[in-house]
Amino acid sequence: MRIAVLSDIHSNLVALDAVLATIGTVDAVWQLGDIVGYGPQPDAVVERLIELGAIGVRGNHDAAAVGGNEIEYFNVDARRAIEWTRRVIRPSTAAYLAALPERLIEDEVTMVHGSPREPTWEYVTSVTVARASFQAFRTGSCLHGHTHIPAVFRDNDGTIEVIAPRDGTILRLDERRVLLNPGSVGQPRDGDPRASYAIIDTDRAEVTWRRVAYDIAAIQAAMRAVDLPPHLVARLDHGL
Repeated sequence: MRIAVLSDIHSNLVALDAVLATIGTVDAVWQLGDIVGYGPQPDAVVERLIELGAIGVRGNHDAAAVGGNEIEYFNVDARRAIEWTRRVIRPSTAAYLAALPERLIEDEVTMVHGSPREPTWEYVTSVTVARASFQAFRTGSCLHGHTHIPAVFRDNDGTIEVIAPRDGTILRLDERRVLLNPGSVGQPRDGDPRASYAIIDTDRAEVTWRRVAYDIAAIQAAMRAVDLPPHLVARLDHGL
């Protein structure tokens, strides 16, 4: 079975379509939340995921977009983008986002947006958080997003190994438990502006990370056309 793992698309259809053009034949698409927020194409991104039959979880931006109090914790630019999203999304988009679960287990894999300990908000960015996170799920692996940075935390008999995947990195899956972050499709934050995603191949027992260049200028023009914050527009150039 071959599974595309996407996270933090953030209403960036241009990046999403660039990713979909490169993934090849897959048996499933799993998404790890923050489908909307920041970008200008929330309805179109949700439509594309529905077309793909994608399954997955709700992120903090998704929850805020349908009226959640998560918006109270956003910075000025993120809040302005979500307020715009609330005004423009179709009822069907809002219903789709509202129906997403915080946590999902599929084929013995746990999916969350933030961390298995706190599915919506916690960032898994350190060995300390990763160690605590391993206590909060029971499957062999957990997929998460939220940080916008590709990452692996692997439990080697109590010692947490940290891996920073690059384009083309392949991780063999074995008996060791892992936390896996595919990076962000629509808002990369690791200094590489290319869209990031991962492919799980269950037959080969491996995960591969991929980066895809996309037309950043096109999505920036779409953001400016609806008056989204200039900082959100500019940061796409640098992946930060």
